[in-house]
Amino acid sequence: MATPSYGELSLNGLWKNNPAIVQLLGLCPLLAVTGTVVNAIGLGLATILVLICSNTAVSIIRNIVSDAVRLPAFVMIIAAAVTCIELLMQAFAYELYQILGIFLPLITTNCVILGRADGFAAKNSLAPAMYDGLIMGVGFTAVLVVLGGLRELFGTGVLFANMDLLFGPGAAAWKVVVFDNYQPFLLAILPPGAFIFTGLLIVLKNLIDDRIKKYQDALREKPVKGSKRVRVTGTIS
Repeated sequence: MATPSYGELSLNGLWKNNPAIVQLLGLCPLLAVTGTVVNAIGLGLATILVLICSNTAVSIIRNIVSDAVRLPAFVMIIAAAVTCIELLMQAFAYELYQILGIFLPLITTNCVILGRADGFAAKNSLAPAMYDGLIMGVGFTAVLVVLGGLRELFGTGVLFANMDLLFGPGAAAWKVVVFDNYQPFLLAILPPGAFIFTGLLIVLKNLIDDRIKKYQDALREKPVKGSKRVRVTGTIS
């Protein structure tokens, strides 16, 4: 199997095969912790680091580990990476670590992580495997952040609240009050709001894909302008 180019990997991870809104993987943390942008960024960064570390390790050992213990070995690698991320978050962002709670260790069972390890990293060399982990993590995080932003905005009327939990005291000033005297819309920050906004994002992506497809089809069917060859009969003197 030929290794996809970096352009193909980027397009797949960010759009065509996005793990969150196309493959619909990792929905448990996606729906549970995206009440605010800071929660989404925290979980997204953790997922990116785990994806890069696990893909890297799996690619290195892919020709050493036998098929009989392949999946258990991959799970052990992922669990070790998640444990390291947990310890780092406890040391540098303890309050956010407490907010994310059980959803940090649950990264170990995230289908996005194991799926990329077994489906891509186990079959490709180191550099593409690392890049695939990075770009899939970025695509997953982008959906987390957009969803977190929408829920925070419609739920509380502000954006980027409590960013100091992740980026330090100086980030407290990043908070943006979009709507003054806003009456909180609790549905947006409750679990049903997560389902609603996720569905709207999927609908929006499908509409954009449909519009792009129609545009490409129209370009293929459009006649090409230019000179035409004319057949001449008779004698020319």
